[in-house]
Amino acid sequence: MRFDGTDDYVATDDLTMAVNAAITLERPLLVKGEPGTGKTELARQVASALGLPMIEWNIKSTTKAQQGLYEYDAVSRLRDSQLGDERVHDVSNYIRKGKLWQAFEAENKVVLLIDEVDKADIEFPNDLLQELDKMEFHVYETGETVKARVRPIVIITSNNEKELPDAFLRRCFFHYIKFPDPDTLRRIVEVHHPGIKQTLLTAALTQFYELREQSGLKKKPSTSEVLDWLKLLLAEDLDAEDLKRDGASALPRLHGALLKNEQDVHLFERLAFMARRQGR
Repeated sequence: MRFDGTDDYVATDDLTMAVNAAITLERPLLVKGEPGTGKTELARQVASALGLPMIEWNIKSTTKAQQGLYEYDAVSRLRDSQLGDERVHDVSNYIRKGKLWQAFEAENKVVLLIDEVDKADIEFPNDLLQELDKMEFHVYETGETVKARVRPIVIITSNNEKELPDAFLRRCFFHYIKFPDPDTLRRIVEVHHPGIKQTLLTAALTQFYELREQSGLKKKPSTSEVLDWLKLLLAEDLDAEDLKRDGASALPRLHGALLKNEQDVHLFERLAFMARRQGR
């Protein structure tokens, strides 16, 4: 079982090596990187390439580790007991299986994505240590132990918004997705926009990297944002000449696809104003 990328996803050599190392070691793959660099999509492409089902657990700030295992619906059981429902005598009727339980009980290997783990409380990773390590957990209400029939491929993503505990990191194989270099980004663009004119692509990527490298940016545009920008350029039928900027504006055409806050827009407006003053 080996991942070598797909026709729809450009995976660098070090990324494919990380995925295959995690599969061989049977450890969770922790993938970090800027938002929009394809971390979540990686899990979907691994599942597609290996022909495996995928179970996706999207983490929010309010998510608790217990929800990934199971939840006991005591309120429904109390209501049913008041109504004289026979279901109340079997506590398992009120156990809601979480994403880890679903992955553990699968007959065949699956890909389990735990997406944006750093959104949750700092204790969230620690609360899953034993379950991800031993691939089992205990259900106190029923007294049963749920153990993985087949060890799933676990991919965990993080936007690096907060530090993760050392004990959690020790149990993972780690990979940081670097922002793609121009050649890799060209290959990514060709996958999403096949046949794009090379003159337009060269001009667009030149502006894009200049924008990313501008000091003082609050949020650098990501891979997904440059793909959106190129989609707009193609929809407007613009060419390389249309992307040329004059001294009146330092902002690229359709910059709303790239710059996502007013602070960064004002930064480029100030740069244009300074350039005009120096040109007098």
